[in-house]
Amino acid sequence: MVLGKLSARSQVPQFHAMGVLAEANRLAALGQDVLHLEVGEPDARAPAKVRDAATAAIEAGRTGYTEALGLPELRRAIASHYRDFYGVEVETGRVIVTTGASGAFILVFLALFNPGDRVALASPGYPAYRSILTALGIDVVSIPGLHESAYQPVVDLLRPVADDLQGVVLASPANPTGSVMPETELRRLVTFCRERNIRLVADEIYHGITYERACPTVLGIDDQSVVVNSFSKYFAMTGWRLGWVVGPAELIAAAERLAMNFFLCAPTVAQVGACEVFNCYAELDSHVERYRANRDSLLDGLSRSGFDRVAAADGAFYLYVDVSDFTDDSFEFARQLLQDQGIAVAPGVDFDRDRGHRFVRLSYSGAPETIQSAMDRLSSWTPRQTGGR
Repeated sequence: MVLGKLSARSQVPQFHAMGVLAEANRLAALGQDVLHLEVGEPDARAPAKVRDAATAAIEAGRTGYTEALGLPELRRAIASHYRDFYGVEVETGRVIVTTGASGAFILVFLALFNPGDRVALASPGYPAYRSILTALGIDVVSIPGLHESAYQPVVDLLRPVADDLQGVVLASPANPTGSVMPETELRRLVTFCRERNIRLVADEIYHGITYERACPTVLGIDDQSVVVNSFSKYFAMTGWRLGWVVGPAELIAAAERLAMNFFLCAPTVAQVGACEVFNCYAELDSHVERYRANRDSLLDGLSRSGFDRVAAADGAFYLYVDVSDFTDDSFEFARQLLQDQGIAVAPGVDFDRDRGHRFVRLSYSGAPETIQSAMDRLSSWTPRQTGGR
């Protein structure tokens, strides 16, 4: 007998990219050679200094709880990172270490917004923003992005829905597009939000991974905006589950209270290791150069195969590709590509419920030979027509 029922807040959509990953792993277990372009995870290991520090912490028995705000030395290192990386002064008291960026968003959204508040998101965008906000009873306002403005929530697109808006989430560089909001537009957005008392939450987890120009942190423009960052992408520490938030003092105090009750603290061994990662910029930048080469190879291969409508890819390690010449069903397209050629990609419906059926996302964070093999296979593949095209 089933007792009760599940809550409405638990009914968030599944992440289709993870379903593709599961099917890709199943095929690989059966002996098929699968190329993974579906999941946004660096193939690089965390730097040796990080791994060594974590090992030493375990051997020394340094595995108990830390304070909810995080190790003081790590918070100081994060604050110093803003001075060294951006030339921006950030007080250590404005930093909280979190259980990944995912944990950071839960704390930030809970601390800033009430049920029924309205928060705007660009579409396409990372699906977890919408799912977390929806589960918390916060109303999501979609901003359909335009190719001409790199699918970013620029002021001209935000203005028509700004009445009674409590928040805006910005991702630059963005997932799934890899697009970067130019500094002039970022300053316009900050001013627009401040004039209307709209809280800007900036997802900067792909900072450090840019190709044409560096990304300015919103903290250098506005001290009332909130920044979420992570050790997963540029720092290549995905499974260590560590992120951080920088915000006004009152937000950090609220996030600390929430973290005490929800998480106690971020993983201690990961925090000890992360203290060393800020001494590894040269190694981390070498990964970015590899991503750049992968991006250029992928763009060239896609163009030669007839996929020439791609969102501006100035950062992160994704291409968001228009496949509407071949299909009106990106999930079926991804299934065919995996079945026929062993190439796993993420269907666009994860990132845009209304228009994502025309797009797929490709990650180029893997080895160069993976990217080249994928392009070789794609060049000889003709997708079966789907969706009534």
